[in-house]
Parts: sequence; C-alpha cells; structure tokens
Amino acid sequence: MSSEPAIVARDLVKDFVVSHSGANSLKTTILWFRKARVEKLRVLDGVSFDIGKGTCVAVIGKNGAGKSTLLALLARVYRPTSGFIRANGRIAPLLELGAGFHPDLTGLENVLFNGVILGLSRREISKRIDQIVEFSEIGHSIDAPVRTYSSGMLARLGFAVAGHMDAEILVVDEVLSVGDLDFERKCVRRIQEFRENGGTIFFVSHHLETVRRVADRCLWLKDGRIAADGTPDEVTALYEDRGGR
Repeated sequence: MSSEPAIVARDLVKDFVVSHSGANSLKTTILWFRKARVEKLRVLDGVSFDIGKGTCVAVIGKNGAGKSTLLALLARVYRPTSGFIRANGRIAPLLELGAGFHPDLTGLENVLFNGVILGLSRREISKRIDQIVEFSEIGHSIDAPVRTYSSGMLARLGFAVAGHMDAEILVVDEVLSVGDLDFERKCVRRIQEFRENGGTIFFVSHHLETVRRVADRCLWLKDGRIAADGTPDEVTALYEDRGGR
C-alpha cells in the first residue's frame, strides 16, 4: 500500500460572505442596497491533517462547527478561501440527503446520472444496477420520481449509489442518522467491507456510538478549528465531558 496519504489538508480556511440588508421585499431591497451590512463568516480557520489510506475517520462537533463545509471542500463543492485540501484517489461523495438527485427523474435514472458524474461508463453502471437497487431496499419505487421519496428512501438510495461506485475514498455526511436500525447495520457492514478492501472513509456524525463502533480515528471540530484528534473513545469521551463546548 502506498505511503501517500489519502487526504491532506493544510492551513485550510473557508469564509462565507453574508449580507444583512434588513430588506423583505424588492422595493426595500433597492432602498437598503447601499446600506447593507456585509459580514465575513469564517467557518474553517486553519485546519490541517493527514489521513492515511485504508482508515476510517469520523468528524464530530456541534452544528455550525464547520463539519459539512469541510466535507464539501473535499468533494470540491466549495473552494477554500486559503490553504488546500486534496484527495489522492476517486471520491464517492454522499454529502446530504438527495444531493445530486434530480427530483423529477426516477430513482433508476438518478442512479445512472450520478454514476456518470462519478466517472463510470454506462456499461459499468449497468452492471451495478441490480446490486444498488437491492441494497437500497426501495423496491418498485426505483421507477418513481425521487421527489416522491421519503428522507429515509433518499438516504438508502444515496448510500447504495455511493457504496457501489468502486471509489477509493467514501465521503459521508450524516447518512447513518436516517433510516431504521437494520439499514444502519447494513451500512456499517458495507463500510467495513469498503475498509477491508483498502478504501478510506471520511464521515460526519452526531451519533457518537456509531463513531465509536465504526471509526478508528476521530476529529472534533469546534468553531472551525480542530479541538481534538485521536481515537474515537478518547475524543468522544472528551466531547461528552465538555458537553461539546
């Protein structure tokens, strides 16, 4: 196995610009335009880490700590303000429920569409269709528009697609928090198989028991910075002891 890390982040900074105009209509927007107060919101502030290939790393922290932004930067949904984050290998991102799904396309059509986006040929995707549908457990709904899906069905299909794309790095944001216990266990087994085959996993979760059961390393993000980095047992215990503060 190569000694090159699967994921590298160095002095990663991400700012968002928020405008506070106080306007609630087109007319007041025009009148308030010149008076609008612009605020720079720093979501990530100098984050650095290396993640070795074949490891499973969880990111925990309170809402607004920068967890989802970190994953979105890795998946190239956003660009960093400064610093960098780089992945060495094909990424299969599952950032939020239904991310990348077109609401008016069927589940099957979305599987084909997402597979192409992730770099597979139509032939490669077709070979995986039956496995994806079976794993998702959504049955005949695969032929219905995904706008008719529940959040649990979206999670099932999204994870099924990401988990069957032959990626080297799986990036997952809170998907295990939706769905029944049996499906969560199936996802955990799939993650374990992915790891056994040399895959790297980077995931966000608020479910600390899942973090302790699945991950072999844990990052605690607090106010856009890494507050702790260590084993899941150590970091989650520290997080619980401090109440996330």
